[in-house]
Amino acid sequence: MGKGNLIIQAAAAGDALPLAGVRVRIASQQGKVLYDLTTDESGQTEPVSLEAADRSLSLDPGYTGRPYSTYDITALREGFNELHIADAQIFDGETAIQPVQLIPLAQNQTRPLREEILIGRHAVAMTTPRNPAAPAVSTIMPLTLRQVIIPNPITVHLGRPSAYAQNVQVSFPDYVKNVASSEIYPTWPQASLEANIYAIITFALNRVFTQWYRSQGYNFDITNSTAYDQYFVYGRTIYESISRIVDTVFNRYVRRAGQLAPFFTSFCSGTTVTCAGMSQWGTVTLANQGRSALQILRHYYPSDVEISQTNIITGIVISFPGTTLQLGSTGLAVQTIQTYLNRIRRNYPAIPQITDDPGVFGATTQAAVRQFQSVFNLSPDGVVGQATWNRISFIYVAVARLANLDSEGTALGIGTVPPSAILRVGSSGVDVITLQYILTFISEFYPGIPGLTQDGIFGSATAQAVIAFQNMRGLNADAIVGPMTWNALYSTYWGIRNNVTLPPPGPTPPPPAGSFEYTVRAGDTLWLLAQRFGTTVDAIRSLNGLTGDTLLVGQVLRIPGAVTTHTVQAGDTLWLLAQRYGTTVDEIKRLNNLTSDMILVGQVLKIQ
Repeated sequence: MGKGNLIIQAAAAGDALPLAGVRVRIASQQGKVLYDLTTDESGQTEPVSLEAADRSLSLDPGYTGRPYSTYDITALREGFNELHIADAQIFDGETAIQPVQLIPLAQNQTRPLREEILIGRHAVAMTTPRNPAAPAVSTIMPLTLRQVIIPNPITVHLGRPSAYAQNVQVSFPDYVKNVASSEIYPTWPQASLEANIYAIITFALNRVFTQWYRSQGYNFDITNSTAYDQYFVYGRTIYESISRIVDTVFNRYVRRAGQLAPFFTSFCSGTTVTCAGMSQWGTVTLANQGRSALQILRHYYPSDVEISQTNIITGIVISFPGTTLQLGSTGLAVQTIQTYLNRIRRNYPAIPQITDDPGVFGATTQAAVRQFQSVFNLSPDGVVGQATWNRISFIYVAVARLANLDSEGTALGIGTVPPSAILRVGSSGVDVITLQYILTFISEFYPGIPGLTQDGIFGSATAQAVIAFQNMRGLNADAIVGPMTWNALYSTYWGIRNNVTLPPPGPTPPPPAGSFEYTVRAGDTLWLLAQRFGTTVDAIRSLNGLTGDTLLVGQVLRIPGAVTTHTVQAGDTLWLLAQRYGTTVDEIKRLNNLTSDMILVGQVLKIQ
């Protein structure tokens, strides 16, 4: 027998809100409680040591038993449903990280429900055939995106493509960590792990790039069926050895020389199941022979495959600058990390405040980086390499998105009484915006509900989100929002608001006279903002103390000029314009002498 470690990380809304005070019980398969723990302010328990099967068993392709030991985990916290995880797997010499995503109780819910997660065996030990299909190279172009993009989140269908099953949305790095932890063993040699992770990343990006499922009318990017795609077990244990590789390489993929498309990197165990692609067990043999990850990939795929990189990540504005940041570093990249960490610490108060000068990597920046790394299971060296930069960026986006949703809800003024309107495909207006907002807010806490663009138009995407919600609440899934669905929506929404403590917004200084505030959105640049608001790049830089052109999603800018104009486009509403320009509906109506919320395409509005 050996020993492995286990850490519990409890959160809601993905990783945006750590949950302190979660009681976690870890029990043996015989039901004996081994540990009774409580999560700290970062949502973590201390690492605990557990017995594990001997490490050599997970390195033997001929061993047919379970090369790990299994434990049951129960997580409880007041105001949330209970979570029970069966067969959490502990490997000898490995640190396992068990994510615990708790779901808030609905309003008037008198007792918690019990959610069950059964982890089950790894794909490498399965005997079912793997025959995934992909478009031929000659037919790819009509179906593809124009660029290789990291989807954040990625939508995973928990079943065969045509099967009735739930979709879940997860961040792309978390998806890759989950698949790698579900497919292979974390004890394998480094080069073997890297080769498998590159294949997993590339397989998923091929599905996204070719729009393989979307082009067939499905509302997801990939399935978790090994007959069609790769294995994903929602809520499963992941492993530190896998997690640290993924945080560094999640935006790198395999392609053939001279081609843009991610190569179709099919794979199988190579022992219990054989296929034309990569042998997962074969990668272990090659790694033990001293082969690198790229050499292993070229052994199974065409000899001209190469590892490429994309920096286009949905929701992430700034990619890793290419230079490691550490004590003594200076510049805009340092200022970016300081901005991100100071915002993240509102949700993770264990991270110390940074008091160094902006753009100067001093002792307090180093301390904040170290604490962040400790919370998120990175090497706590106080140095911002690619893995740390990527993880900080993803957590910042998560906390900023939740904060923006919170402020949008305040602006909408949602009360406790649902609207009386009956909404369906084709409906439009303020009630649809309320519906879309509530569904999007709920989606942060319920991964099976897709988020929406709040455009006030009840189209197919809104219908799909309504159906997902109705299925979740056991309602008739007809995509019609009548009294029962409205009541369920409000019960779920107010259950979240009453049971989840959202961090207070940070103080915002009042804008100087002759300027107004604008919150940066994905795709914004200084040049585009200058054109939109009739000013100059230099004027925006000067007013905001900027030294470069880099903007951060969620960053609040002061824009010179008291008034600008906007020509109404199809889909515009006063509420959407108020959000876009950082003002209020009442202020737009006052400036334009409007007596109602109706606006017309082509109408020119003054915006302050």
